[in-house]
Amino acid sequence: MAPNDPSLPSEPAHDPDAGAEEHLDAGLAPEPEDVERGADLPPELAAVPRSPESFAPVRDDLELCYQTYGDAEDPPVLLVMGLGGHMTWWPDELCRMIAAEGYFVVRYDNRDVGRSTRVAERVGKSAIVRAFLGLPVHVPYTMADLAEDAVLLLDHLGIDRAHVAGVSMGGMIAQTLTVDHPERVLSLTSIMSTTGNRRVGWQHPRLLPVLVAPRRPDLESYVASTAMMARLIGSPAYTDTDDAVRSRAVETHGRGVSSSGILRQMGAILTQPDRTAKLREVRVPVTVMHGKQDRMVHPSGGRATAAAVPGARLVLVAGMGHDLPRGLFPSFADVITSTARRATRADA
Repeated sequence: MAPNDPSLPSEPAHDPDAGAEEHLDAGLAPEPEDVERGADLPPELAAVPRSPESFAPVRDDLELCYQTYGDAEDPPVLLVMGLGGHMTWWPDELCRMIAAEGYFVVRYDNRDVGRSTRVAERVGKSAIVRAFLGLPVHVPYTMADLAEDAVLLLDHLGIDRAHVAGVSMGGMIAQTLTVDHPERVLSLTSIMSTTGNRRVGWQHPRLLPVLVAPRRPDLESYVASTAMMARLIGSPAYTDTDDAVRSRAVETHGRGVSSSGILRQMGAILTQPDRTAKLREVRVPVTVMHGKQDRMVHPSGGRATAAAVPGARLVLVAGMGHDLPRGLFPSFADVITSTARRATRADA
């Protein structure tokens, strides 16, 4: 449930619920090179300050990797990514565009992703199947726990309240943050996400075999599966170049990929509650953005989210699938910043 999700790498064939974390978590880079993007950006974006990747020890057992853009004195915008998605899936250029509008942008790796802490407890594919069927299953953490991680990161940064935007599972986290911790949220932008109600926001049936197909953890296999998923769930009217897709996959692999982490995050998704009733109590500005051609999370999920929140704005985009293509960067930036400005006007 995230842009260009490379799907689930396979566990060892002899035991679908076993396998060493070291084998499946490939490409772990303790200190990736911090490549500046200023040379190919317009001057106003190249001038936006960007921090190095940093670490927030938010609990004794949890460290979150994050990065910031812009002036810390500006209103904060917290960007939350989806299933298996690194913070870098919020593209550098898009983060700069938001910051250039006068916001302090924070992007971060959820637990079990990228350079943030990996959770030790394993979740087997059989447990995921049980959760998919609605049967009782134990999961290492819940959607509420992932929302609490965001709160702890805000605490670490000394941020009382933030504008929050989330994509796919990140939208679920952002929604949960808004309903569970309303005092921490200034506005909410929910992109290509859903309410937790299983009757909306479903996946296209053709994706199911792809999502459970075996995947190898080496770089070239990861690049190939990323390209395949980009073709399946990407935006048909806003296709990124093959070079852009490969570059993103190489960067992601270098920061660390974890099939077991994706299974744990899937457990949180499949056991999340229906937030519809709580969303009716939200009183901050909310915008819901969804692609009309989204095959990973059906647009009914976006419609249901907007219908649940009083006064929510619904933006349905023709030709948009389940990704953040460069051709839509201005639209994403405008949706997030215009929602934030609505909160500012409401407080004035």
